[in-house]
Amino acid sequence: MAEKRRRSGTCYCIQLRRAASRVTEQYDAALAPVGLTVGQYSLLAHLERLEPVSVSVLAEEMELERTTLVRTLKPVLARHWVTDAAEPGRRSRALTLTGAGRSLLEQARPLWRAAQADVEHRLGEDGVAALEALLDQLEF
Repeated sequence: MAEKRRRSGTCYCIQLRRAASRVTEQYDAALAPVGLTVGQYSLLAHLERLEPVSVSVLAEEMELERTTLVRTLKPVLARHWVTDAAEPGRRSRALTLTGAGRSLLEQARPLWRAAQADVEHRLGEDGVAALEALLDQLEF
């Protein structure tokens, strides 16, 4: 395969956004058979690990803006995959997975693993290691 030559002035931000968009599309396509996006899958997987959890703590753990998390949470709540188990009258939520949410996550997990394996296959072992190192360096 011919090596791509980088042009002077390449905007790394735009390049990273394009790559992230393509990878997101791949994961979304893999999860489509169960009706999830990769963002929703990530939310359910984090919730499973942390439940019961408040929206603020979940946003912090997922490293998302609270407003971004709330946008992702709305359709998940509407589909009854997640519920608020807080006692009536409590101000903070206590989000937990419903039975349907747990079942969906179990159905989705092998689809997510397949998408993950495909990315690993495309990059190869050295590419995965390099990607992880570069992503670590970009955490400011």
